[in-house]
Amino acid sequence: MQRYYFDHNATTPAAPEIVEAMLPCFGEAYGNASSIHAFGQEAKRLLEQARRQVAELLGCRPPEVAFTSGGTEANNLAILGAVRSSERPRRHVITTTIEHPCVLDACRQLEREGVEVTYVGVGPDGVVSPDDIGRALRAETVLVTVMHANNEVGVVQPIGEIAALARAAGAAMHSDGVQAAGKIPVDAPELGVDLYGMSAHKIYGPKGAGALYVRPGVRIAALQFGGHQERDRRPGTENVAGAVGLGAAAALARRSLEAEGRRLAGLRDRLERGLLDRLEHAGVNGRGAPRVPNTANLHFDFLEAEALVIALDLKGMAVSTGAACSSGSVEPSHVLSAMGLAADRARASLRFSLGRQNTAEQIDALLEAVEAAVERLRNLSPAAPARLAAR
Repeated sequence: MQRYYFDHNATTPAAPEIVEAMLPCFGEAYGNASSIHAFGQEAKRLLEQARRQVAELLGCRPPEVAFTSGGTEANNLAILGAVRSSERPRRHVITTTIEHPCVLDACRQLEREGVEVTYVGVGPDGVVSPDDIGRALRAETVLVTVMHANNEVGVVQPIGEIAALARAAGAAMHSDGVQAAGKIPVDAPELGVDLYGMSAHKIYGPKGAGALYVRPGVRIAALQFGGHQERDRRPGTENVAGAVGLGAAAALARRSLEAEGRRLAGLRDRLERGLLDRLEHAGVNGRGAPRVPNTANLHFDFLEAEALVIALDLKGMAVSTGAACSSGSVEPSHVLSAMGLAADRARASLRFSLGRQNTAEQIDALLEAVEAAVERLRNLSPAAPARLAAR
């Protein structure tokens, strides 16, 4: 059976050229990048080359890039590090209700430490209003953290406007860029953010590698202790192979950003139009808002999306119900709930996230499979109208 992968927001396959770039790190370039002998200096050279590649993707300078173990650590380091380094007696943080768990859970940890957190809602399109962020700002606000692109619906937030408000109020601005970097143009200094996290395995690099952009002059307290690596931001022997993979992935994304973005947007639109033409009681979640080009999230009323995922997997089609970190949860998506979807509609929603290997032919095969699976599941659903079940 032919298998097609439409879950690139969960993870991507490592590109062959990225694997090739990493291979020397497991052989001749195995040194510790902190060592001063030739073996260490070759590892250091590769590490700094990767740092330059990541900086070019983010529009910043290499010293402003700190390597981490992934997007979760990058975002945790930014949020916890920025707030804990503040000397204000009262500290307040602003975030949104649709953030990734690595941001929401970091904020909940801060609440346990006595920090007050405001969770700002979004509109039906999934976009947070800068005006709502502005109204939430206080004299004691030390950090605003808003994701650049949502992992479930792909909606892009107005980060530049929000960052300007945060800076005017004297607060630091962090953005989770894991689903944006490498998919849409990112210039961190131009956006006005102070901290920006990204991950390698979302852009065809290895798992276990990520980076955090830190604007010059921004203080963050380290979360780990034991060395002076990464300019005291993230101690520990650097994962040179992972950093090299991230750098190569960043370079690949930068080279193909515009053309691949257009191609994926065309495939996404083909998928959405096809599904809406074929199926009643279906709709695009986040439609009309700015979105990253590869992501479509649709609801198919009168069925359970988990059952649809299984049915499509049996046909060789890999899709998801939302965040990979939350798979298996019986609760409806917190993102879709925050957008105002009723629980039954949120539970009837699927995410399709496209990537480099997807083609128009694969999209057409997916359309046939989804149509057949939805109609079969609706025939079994007591909630479906009789005229749908009879089709």
